[in-house]
Amino acid sequence: MGRKLPPFAAVRAFEAAARRMSFKDAAAELCLSPSAVSHQVRALEDYLDTRLFERRGNALALTLTGQGYAGRLTGLLDGIEAASQAARAEVRPPVLRVLCTPGFAARWMVPRMARFAHADALRLRVSVGAPSTDFASNDADVVIHWADAPVPGVLVEPLMESGRYPVVSPALKEELRLARPEDLYRATLMHDETMDMWADWFALAGVPPPQFPRGPEFPNCELATTAAEQGGGVVLAYDMMVRDTLASGRLVRLFDQVTLPFVIYSFACAEARAGEPMIRAFRHWLRDEMARDGRPAPLQLVRG
Repeated sequence: MGRKLPPFAAVRAFEAAARRMSFKDAAAELCLSPSAVSHQVRALEDYLDTRLFERRGNALALTLTGQGYAGRLTGLLDGIEAASQAARAEVRPPVLRVLCTPGFAARWMVPRMARFAHADALRLRVSVGAPSTDFASNDADVVIHWADAPVPGVLVEPLMESGRYPVVSPALKEELRLARPEDLYRATLMHDETMDMWADWFALAGVPPPQFPRGPEFPNCELATTAAEQGGGVVLAYDMMVRDTLASGRLVRLFDQVTLPFVIYSFACAEARAGEPMIRAFRHWLRDEMARDGRPAPLQLVRG
């Protein structure tokens, strides 16, 4: 036999009015008029064949039956709301939490995310900072971190290798007339704390490094590169990180000398989770994007 249920609209109207002890406030909550709430409550009373409210002028008071009924209804409606929210959550795509450096996110990954074919099947939540491979505390599923040192319990896959060369804003290049490596003596050279290779580059160019005081030092290559875009000086950029910036004309490359490439970024995830579909999909997408750049990711895996 089918359930014998009261009209749901009437139940909602009564529960709201009983909880707020006001038809007016219940109407505001339900986006109805007070008279519509009153009409629904009367319809429920007719259905139950009992009075739920005592009306004392403009004041409301619940009858004993109304008090017991309202108490049970509030719990039931709360349960329906919670079950509905849980059902909605179950159909949402899972979240893949990616932690990486600001430079990798801004200059490499974000411009390519439109080509991530699995975007409908999962949601990427990208965080930037100092990527830690301590997956017990970093609240990440995947980390793109510096270099490729082994980490116990973590799968580390070298992702990106790159050489370095000087870059500068077009306006500053013209202002300082930077035509030969020696002309860099007239420029402010910017440095990043992670790995400063100016001495290596000058040796490669066959000229001694400048003896004047060092230029500003930044905590990472992204800040140094951004400062160069704004005309602050010359930075020794990573080829793989500035290709799009060079193509846009915001920076220009100086000279032909480039340092030998080395691994600058690796993919990392907990070894026990490496086979999970969303992690595997993201990993394959990264490798495909590297291949599009003409630089397939290094093949070796590093296991802790």
